[in-house]
Amino acid sequence: MTKEGYKKKMEEIAFLESVERPRISAAIAEARDKGDLSENSEYDAAKEAQGMLEMKISQLKDLVANSRIIDESKLNNEEVQILNRVKIKNTANGMTMEYTIVADSEADLKAKKIGSSTPIAQGLLGHKLGEVVEIKVPAGLMKFEIVEINF
Repeated sequence: MTKEGYKKKMEEIAFLESVERPRISAAIAEARDKGDLSENSEYDAAKEAQGMLEMKISQLKDLVANSRIIDESKLNNEEVQILNRVKIKNTANGMTMEYTIVADSEADLKAKKIGSSTPIAQGLLGHKLGEVVEIKVPAGLMKFEIVEINF
């Protein structure tokens, strides 16, 4: 995980614990004050939301506890590695794309960050500049030329 990704996950945990947890607790208390709990759907919904929130917090804490921060100073751009920004060209149609290969927990296609376990990332990892790689994607077998490798 990158330092940036670690920081975002820690901020998300802090937000969930300091803002969302008290909000849901207040909703439970409000629903409890309305009387009979056996037929109180608001109470049931608030308790379910609390369970989901606690599960999400637990999952995030496990993710952070089991992650390792990648030392960016030890990366190179001679071959494709995690955290590299890779520009590839589809040899069939000449279209170029640029992706940053990140840990799966940081993947965000809108930001052009693909998880290291995706077929494209798996096909690129370990290859050098100028190489043409064949990658099996859901649409079939595609060939990409590695045009550029950066940080």
